[in-house]
Amino acid sequence: MEFNHYSVMLNETIESLNIKPDGIYVDGTLGGGGHSLEIAKRLTTGHLYGIDQDEAAIEAASERLKDYKDNFTAIRANYKDAVSILKEKGVGGVDGIVLDLGVSSYQLDTAERGFSYKADSPLDMRMDRRQKLSAYDIVNTYPIKELFRIIRDYGEDKFAQNIAKHIVQARETKPIETTFELNEIIKAAIPMKMRVEGGHPSKRTFQAIRIECNHELDVLRDSLDEMIEFLKPGGRLSIITFHSLEDRIVKTSFKKNEDPCTCPKNFPVCVCGKVSKGAQITRKPMVPTDEELSINSRSKSAKLRVFERK
Repeated sequence: MEFNHYSVMLNETIESLNIKPDGIYVDGTLGGGGHSLEIAKRLTTGHLYGIDQDEAAIEAASERLKDYKDNFTAIRANYKDAVSILKEKGVGGVDGIVLDLGVSSYQLDTAERGFSYKADSPLDMRMDRRQKLSAYDIVNTYPIKELFRIIRDYGEDKFAQNIAKHIVQARETKPIETTFELNEIIKAAIPMKMRVEGGHPSKRTFQAIRIECNHELDVLRDSLDEMIEFLKPGGRLSIITFHSLEDRIVKTSFKKNEDPCTCPKNFPVCVCGKVSKGAQITRKPMVPTDEELSINSRSKSAKLRVFERK
């Protein structure tokens, strides 16, 4: 299957990076290479590093950018390791970094990857298939308290407790092996009225399990300070998020890096010595246009935030 992925807010993101023809850029979530292709087109002597932990993404993007191979390097890794990998390659700083978070359309549409509740497949959800932990392990081995916490915190589902209880009851009879088996269990845990009103009953739980499986929020939280530090003066970090949990982490990090001072508000001068790293370009996040929403409904929850290094 071809690695198709519609790049959300493509024009806005590319514009936000202020691309210089001789600059060094990082696409930390390479996917199908949509953002990378547009960055590469604008480079002359500059270089782009595309990073993804998914082998299929690396193959697809390398093929898509083959005409730009002199200006492009694909690296199979998690974006949390981007800065240390580039430092090893002798890169001292970059002019821009883009992160397009969440799952690619390819991952959702490739049934055997187990990301989607719309196709019956083995429970997997690993973005990097080299890792051991899968959705199957989470669903079948996590204690009820952990399942409840994940579905409540990462899925923001008000029926988290009941869903966790139903999962634990079901797996006592036999292991839960497929996405459709899990669908049925979740459906049974949510009152009929809410199932009619609230979209697909599995959406939030699948999101929660996927985030846990791939440590998505931890990776994001642990990467942002280092990425901002790695930007050259005037360099930009542009991040597209797809749910409130991610957006909150990005918003908090950008705010802290812009104004890190921890002195009490009544102090006449700063004595903590913490210096601003730059400024948020987006006070309010950019969101998709109506035109884009009509083409790609998956973009409806997307938000773009941009930070510029001093």
